[in-house]
Amino acid sequence: MELEVDLLIVGAGPTGLFGAYYAGFRDLSVAIVDALPEAGGQITAMYPEKMIYDVAGFPAIRGRELVTALVQQADQWKPTYLLGRQARTMSDVDGRLEVGLADGGVVRAGAVLITAGIGEFRPRPLPAGDGWLDRGMVHFVPKLNVHTGQDVVVVGGGDSAFDWALALHPIAASVTLVHRRATFRAHPPTVRQVRDLGVEIITDAEVLELRGDPDLAEVEVAVKGGDRKVLPAQAVVAALGFTADLGPIESWGLELDHRAVLVDTTMRTARDRVYAAGDVAQYPGKVKLIATGFGEAATAVNNIAVLLNPAAHLFPGHSSNAG
Repeated sequence: MELEVDLLIVGAGPTGLFGAYYAGFRDLSVAIVDALPEAGGQITAMYPEKMIYDVAGFPAIRGRELVTALVQQADQWKPTYLLGRQARTMSDVDGRLEVGLADGGVVRAGAVLITAGIGEFRPRPLPAGDGWLDRGMVHFVPKLNVHTGQDVVVVGGGDSAFDWALALHPIAASVTLVHRRATFRAHPPTVRQVRDLGVEIITDAEVLELRGDPDLAEVEVAVKGGDRKVLPAQAVVAALGFTADLGPIESWGLELDHRAVLVDTTMRTARDRVYAAGDVAQYPGKVKLIATGFGEAATAVNNIAVLLNPAAHLFPGHSSNAG
């Protein structure tokens, strides 16, 4: 596969999707590449059912609903989606950037906007869950209704674990939360909500074994002091956090600060024709919010429009005047 576009966006999370909308608004052809198989980035992969409260114009909006709206907004300009395809290499060819994909595809673009969020993230493994992934054990819950009527064991003590417990409680036959410590990293009001619902919480406990043939049927847990419990379970959500890195982006000749790409006030990186926005971008005073990423995407795309066409105006005019 070979593709020519004005702008390649690397990362299909909220910032990348809004960047795709804005690129279309500036009359740029755009492609979006992401190693994940669905648009939405971290929201889709980790908390699609979680309510988000700090997006302007929405007192509250569910993660998956925000992603759906962003996709619909971008789709009016018909961007090309390259999902489930990792961007690996970047080289300069005849005044354009050539990005090589892991599957052998090539995208040639006038500019690249990196909106890779926290980078490539990998869930921390549940030792007892070896061999059970997608056989009853999952790390994320993209679709809650898959677990309707099931006995679900959630393992972890952070925000994600308690968020899944809250989301699953109304539809599951039972929800039990297991954590290896007596204290939690989760937000205290969320912990109180879960307790108030009557969800069983087992602390100072370790998951010893997942059992079932061929499907998961039960989980054995060892509690501090030697007691053991066997819990019915057709599903285990291993919400133990994740590790993340920028992956191949680290080799693209950018100036980095830990897992972030340094940018100037136009969102331009240290490499010509390469910009960054959202959580992956770093500058003094940066605040990592979805709302911040939206503004940074607009700033980057407007500056890219001028880069690609010096006769263009930096200020695009108001979208309410378009059409």
